[in-house]
Amino acid sequence: MPTFLTCAVLGNFTTRAQNEHLPITPGEIARDCLAAAEAGAAIVHIHVRDPETQLPSMRVDLYREVVDRIRGVNQDVVINLTTGNGGRYHPSDEDPAVAGPKTNLLRADLRVQHILEIKPDIATLDLNTMVFGNEVVINTLPSIRRMAELIQSVGVRPEIELFDSGDVNILNDLYAEGCFAKPPLCSIVMGIKYGFRPSPETVLYARDMLPKDAIWSAFATGKWAFPMVAQSALAGGNVRIGLEDGVWLARGVKAPSNAAMVEKARRILDELGVALLTASDVRSMLDLRA
Repeated sequence: MPTFLTCAVLGNFTTRAQNEHLPITPGEIARDCLAAAEAGAAIVHIHVRDPETQLPSMRVDLYREVVDRIRGVNQDVVINLTTGNGGRYHPSDEDPAVAGPKTNLLRADLRVQHILEIKPDIATLDLNTMVFGNEVVINTLPSIRRMAELIQSVGVRPEIELFDSGDVNILNDLYAEGCFAKPPLCSIVMGIKYGFRPSPETVLYARDMLPKDAIWSAFATGKWAFPMVAQSALAGGNVRIGLEDGVWLARGVKAPSNAAMVEKARRILDELGVALLTASDVRSMLDLRA
């Protein structure tokens, strides 16, 4: 069955110390998105960084510059912007009820401000509340509902990120209550510590928990990134790869670019006899705006 490939170009956590080819500036991010699309990615999943500090950012002007640069060259590739920032709580050492310096908790409206202004094709919607190092990511049901409402109010399709089985249960409840106007577009996220373990069994287990009409991908981080390209496709899902999820192209070989990772994923799919959908195919499948 044909599948679509998403390239996740930088994320929040990959650093240039891990791979010097990580794009940071809006120009670099847009360049990598365009090259990934040329290599076969139908969707590009985008975070932005502060060009000076290289830290994750929520600045609308940075997102807008990336999107404008992409659209100035390629009108077809499907653009997926993150809304994952703004959910982190860091308990201070002196009093855990007082927020520490890494806290970035924001109300739902502010977490999707860039979506409301830029109106990309897709926006991620995280359902996880989980431990990340010494911090906790918090996504409450009222916040999830509000973000879903706002994202869909401007014609953007939510892409629901699922980090553990409890997240899938939340998805099923929200879908049953009518939170999503269309069949859910989902990503099964594996390899985040304290979340789903990367394995064939996890893919099949999580897939079988999803709503029957869900459109889904499964992907993993680190050394499991490329093996899970094959596993997701074999299980009937779509695939994702990129420097957000892993920094190695092969054992001992750093990925020279996001496009190189897309090209390798495409070779894997070719060997399995799995055809790749084009961006136009995906727009039709997901009922996205022209």
